[in-house]
Amino acid sequence: MTVFIKKKFETVDDGIENLIAAAIYDYSDQNYRIDDIDEGMNKKFAKSFMTKRGKKYIKIGLKSDYSDKMGSAWAFVVNTDDDKLFKKGDLLKCAGWAAPARNKPRGNVLEGGYRIEWTGPQYL
Repeated sequence: MTVFIKKKFETVDDGIENLIAAAIYDYSDQNYRIDDIDEGMNKKFAKSFMTKRGKKYIKIGLKSDYSDKMGSAWAFVVNTDDDKLFKKGDLLKCAGWAAPARNKPRGNVLEGGYRIEWTGPQYL
């Protein structure tokens, strides 16, 4: 299932918070759920999101199952006005653990009008 984000935001932090809420909603709305196990899995997924601020990007990731550190990268959000290819708030897929895919934004957390899934930003 895919969630369509319509809402606009003033700050990148508010946009990211809404993005994460939509991903959590998408995860809990899947059709393959098992009722008894489902509630615990939903709570674990909802609590696993983390953000880490860098100079140009905010990395959104999921906690490791074995520690409170980030175990995997989930998406990147541009957090600067000085990027030559992207504008502030652009949502980028991960190219790897430490870098975003800089081919095209998957949406903008400030402007809305994009789709998100629990697995991350959509492919092109």
